[in-house]
Amino acid sequence: MSTLRVTAERLTVHPHPDADALELAQVGLYRAVVAKGAYRTGDWAVYIPENAVLPDDLIEELGLTGRLAGSKRNRVRAIRLRGELSQGLVCRPGRLAGVDLAAAHGAGTDFAADLGVTKWVPEIPLHMSGDIVPAPDLLPWIDVENVKRYPDVFEPGEPVVATEKIHGTACLFTFVSETGEEFVSSKGFASRGHGLARAEDNLYWRAVTAHGVPKAAREIAERYGAARVGVFGEVFGAGVQDLAYGESGRSERPGYAVFDVAMELSGQRVWVDAAELHELLESVGLPAVPRLFEGPYDADALLAAAGGAETWSGRSAHLREGLVVRPARERRSEVLDGRAIVKVVSDDYLTRRGGTEYE
Repeated sequence: MSTLRVTAERLTVHPHPDADALELAQVGLYRAVVAKGAYRTGDWAVYIPENAVLPDDLIEELGLTGRLAGSKRNRVRAIRLRGELSQGLVCRPGRLAGVDLAAAHGAGTDFAADLGVTKWVPEIPLHMSGDIVPAPDLLPWIDVENVKRYPDVFEPGEPVVATEKIHGTACLFTFVSETGEEFVSSKGFASRGHGLARAEDNLYWRAVTAHGVPKAAREIAERYGAARVGVFGEVFGAGVQDLAYGESGRSERPGYAVFDVAMELSGQRVWVDAAELHELLESVGLPAVPRLFEGPYDADALLAAAGGAETWSGRSAHLREGLVVRPARERRSEVLDGRAIVKVVSDDYLTRRGGTEYE
């Protein structure tokens, strides 16, 4: 998931092609449906992104009672309104009256705490959970931001690699060279410094064991002289999320594909370059997420490529969740103040019915 930030943004307003009383307010590459005449191009407003949970008083103020997602009708999610995708909320909450929104934007102010807005964190089902153990040496995963919020991460024409984003649950494996310790965790547990106790019936341990991740991580550590190796993969299949890709999460060998590898070298965390990742994984016998594009960065082309059918099963059994885009050679992004990596999510995936979103 992306990080949650509620920020002041300058709007570009477009007509709604199929509704006289509605318009589209654009923030980055996101567009949110708003009432016609509420804003003009150049106006400043507050943008509340998808997967934000709103307090009751703000929901009432914005006239959204009973209209949001979740069992408590308090979560922002993407919807289609008269055929147009609406992502996030554009508003001017009363409690921010008098705030200079242009200055707040320049200062990078986050209004989430002021408005009582929190990030939605999906519950982990019992069959995907397990006993918790301390995991101080586990290499954590990161939040990957949406290209629509940060469209300037890459320069046009910059060499990039785009891989398919598979809808499952992130599985983090870390091998510690000095002690031989092995840690497994989900993204949610790892963010709190927790690992999952080794157990034959645990989904994550079943996946890494069945696919030979411990042996592969040891081989990578020896090859590069790494103090730690982190292997980041997606576990998927029937029983994990609503998209199964022809795999079963209930079997002894759940669906599994690696999307990233990191190493600790000379005390620094180093990510394997996207241009070399698939070759490395093949050399140690690990399955990789499908690589769908390698070439010059073109935002419009990648936004279009995020849709369509998944490629893992070979049967186009499901729609595609989207893409993850990285530079061919790992680098830092000043826009993100961190690693240069973004996701491009399919519009059809966002608005599908009956979808599940477990971490």
